[in-house]
Amino acid sequence: MISPFHLAIPVTDLKASALFYGEHVGCGQGRSSKQWIDWDFYGHQLVTHLVDRMPQGEAANQVDNKSVPVPHFGLVLPKADWEALALRLEQAGYNFHIAPYIRFQGEVGEQGTFFLFDPSGNALEFKYFEDMTQLFAS
Repeated sequence: MISPFHLAIPVTDLKASALFYGEHVGCGQGRSSKQWIDWDFYGHQLVTHLVDRMPQGEAANQVDNKSVPVPHFGLVLPKADWEALALRLEQAGYNFHIAPYIRFQGEVGEQGTFFLFDPSGNALEFKYFEDMTQLFAS
């Protein structure tokens, strides 16, 4: 069994976060208060904590000639779920920071990936591996 992770992130607007994580990303809502909301992030606990302003210090790394935001978090999903999520986010009008594309096509480690920012500016990456046994291959 894979142990679920717990991740707490800052957000500046709980209503906008609820729309993004609840309706568009498809997370079930758990406990909440006026200051935070727990989310079922595909079996993991994600907590959005209300803050007055976002922390500063975002950077980027170049990967495949694309500017990958650091820090970022996200999930590795089954391919069909990844495709459905990308379509749902596109149809909801979200702009991808890095549009869905395939890395290492036809090679060991082939994967689909995309990046976007939540309404508060947290960077997220969602990906799938054509062969999940290659997730931690070196």
